[in-house]
Amino acid sequence: MGIVNRRNAFMGWAVWKIAKRVGKKKAKDVAPSVEGGRPNKSLIAVVLAAAAGATAFLRGRRSDSP
Repeated sequence: MGIVNRRNAFMGWAVWKIAKRVGKKKAKDVAPSVEGGRPNKSLIAVVLAAAAGATAFLRGRRSDSP
C-alpha cells in the first residue's frame, strides 16, 4: 500500500476544507468591523498607518531615482 492513495487523498482534501473554513471564521471574528454605521478606532488606525507607509515608500522611491 502506497503513501498516496485515494483514502489518504480524500482525508487530506477533507482536512484542508475544514481548516480553511475554520481559518476564515477565526479571521472574520478577529477583523475590525463597522459598528453602528461608523468604523471602529482600530480600523481607522490601520488604514491611516497603511496610508502613511505607502506614502513613505513612494517618496523614498521617487527621491532615489536619478
